Amino acid sequence: MMALSVPFAEAKAQEEKEILVQIDTDMGKIKVKLYNDTPLHRDNFIKNVKDNLYNGLLFHRVIKQFMIQAGDINSKDAPADKHLGDGDPDYTVPAEIVYPKHFHKAGALCAARTSDDVNPERASSASQFYIVTGKFFTEMELDKMEKEQNKKFTAEQREAYMLEGGRPDLDDKYTVFGEVVSGMKTVFKIQMVETNTEDRPLKNIKIKSMKIVEK
Repeated sequence: MMALSVPFAEAKAQEEKEILVQIDTDMGKIKVKLYNDTPLHRDNFIKNVKDNLYNGLLFHRVIKQFMIQAGDINSKDAPADKHLGDGDPDYTVPAEIVYPKHFHKAGALCAARTSDDVNPERASSASQFYIVTGKFFTEMELDKMEKEQNKKFTAEQREAYMLEGGRPDLDDKYTVFGEVVSGMKTVFKIQMVETNTEDRPLKNIKIKSMKIVEK
C-alpha cells in the first residue's frame, strides 16, 4: 500500500500545481500565478497567452491607489485620442467569484467586466484583466466598512488590507483568478504614470509578450 501512495501523491501535486505566466511590459516584468479553483478563467487566460492575444496590447486604464488594466483587443497601435475599454472577444467567461478565499488585495489578478445593470450575472470579459494596487486601510476603517456594508472580513483579509493594501470595495463583485508572485515593483511603477481624463497613460505602456513559465 505504501508504494501506491507515492505516485498518487505525485499525481495530486501535479493536479494542484499552479500555472505561472510572465507578462513582459515596456516598464518591466510581472509574474502571476493562476488559481486552480477558477478553472474557466485560468483556461481562458492560458488560451489567450498561447494564442499571443496580448502581445502588443496596452495598459489602457491606470488609476493610482486602484489598479492597472489591460487586454482591450482594440488597443494595439491605438491612436492617442481613441477611446479604449470596449474591445472584447465575442464571448464572456461565467463568473467564478470564490469569496472570501480570493479577494482584492494588492497584486490580485482579476477579470474586468461590464456593470451590473447590463450584466447581473457578473460574467467576465474574455480578455480584459486588471491587477490591484489599492491603498492601505486602518483597523478602524475596516471596522466601519464592516458595519456600513454588513460584512465580515477574515483575519487574512484584515492583515492584507492593513499591511499590503487593496480594494475591499470590489470584493465579491469581480472574479479574482490569480495573483502577482513577482514584479509588484513594475505594477506600482505603471500605476504612477501620467494619464488623461479617461485614465489612459499619456505614453503608451505595451505588453510586449506573455508566456507560461516554470517557477
